[in-house]
Amino acid sequence: MKSTFHYATVTDAINILKQQGFTTDFNLAENHIKCDAAAYSAEEFEILDVYRYEGNSDPADEATVYAIVSTEGVKGILVTGYGDNSDSISAQLLAKLHY
Repeated sequence: MKSTFHYATVTDAINILKQQGFTTDFNLAENHIKCDAAAYSAEEFEILDVYRYEGNSDPADEATVYAIVSTEGVKGILVTGYGDNSDSISAQLLAKLHY
């Protein structure tokens, strides 16, 4: 998949996606994606858009912004970093995120 950069910054991407109805804040857990009390497996969501940002000089500045929707129709944003953040994530979830 070729990366496309539609927005200058992670903040720009998040703000525009929120205006488009992606209002839920999703977070990663060991083997699922969470929002509030709900938890979703890899099969229970679809990635609609991906924006990847690479830091010019600091790998800690690297992030990926996902516009995702659950099978229940909950639209939201998932922001992931690189390195240490991915160590505890299941292989199945990583495969889904890195389609």
